[in-house]
Amino acid sequence: MADKAILYDATKCTACRGCQVACKQWNDLPGELTTNRGTYENPPDLSANTWLKMRFTEIGDTPENLRWLFVRRACMHCTDAACVEVCPTKALYHHEMGFVAYKRELCTGCGYCVEACPFDVPRSGGGGGGTVTGVRTMSKCILCEDRITNGEEPACVKTCPTGALTYGDRSDLLAEGQARVASLKSTYPNAYLYGEKELNGLHVLYVLDDTPDVYGLPVNPQIPVAATVWQDVLQPIGWGVAGLVALGLGLNYVIARRKIKINSEEE
Repeated sequence: MADKAILYDATKCTACRGCQVACKQWNDLPGELTTNRGTYENPPDLSANTWLKMRFTEIGDTPENLRWLFVRRACMHCTDAACVEVCPTKALYHHEMGFVAYKRELCTGCGYCVEACPFDVPRSGGGGGGTVTGVRTMSKCILCEDRITNGEEPACVKTCPTGALTYGDRSDLLAEGQARVASLKSTYPNAYLYGEKELNGLHVLYVLDDTPDVYGLPVNPQIPVAATVWQDVLQPIGWGVAGLVALGLGLNYVIARRKIKINSEEE
């Protein structure tokens, strides 16, 4: 099955935040109290109840060159996903359609994914949805799995009025994104297609008219070393130790039963 993805064109986005509303409505996420902080941007950050948020960045130091940059904040659905690497229960995994899927009922609320994500996306909150009653489980965008596996677009894409969001096969969107960036180069020489190669390819691609750092995106996102150590070294050792402990307990049980039998026969 072909990998699916979303293409976000920042040059077409008006930051209407219709995508934010659609995400909350479709996923039945409650609203959050907001305050006037001197910006149109609300809520202030992602949370367990806000999986998608538009970030506003104001650049320029004079009225003549002042402009807004808008960027979509949500799970990037990385091919090399740190969250998947560190998840000890396999609650996070790659769906056959390429995105990072999530089984909340397997989440133990360990928070490793929250710490490992180079995009600072997963958030802990709520309770009662994991394997332990009342545990603060993780939350993030799941690319509207229930919609796309039934042939529908993600809710955010469906509601976008300007065509800034497009959904489809990643290979097709990659070609489309490259073409858009090429057309922008004459006016914006720093135009960039973000997600083409980052972390071996993201499933949310960004058409930017400037460099990623200007938009507040990590220029070269990496899986933290600690995540690799956990997956490749510590977790196997942990399973090995657990196996040895189980073996030791088993042997202890057998020996104890044998002693009881011998003592019984002697009597």
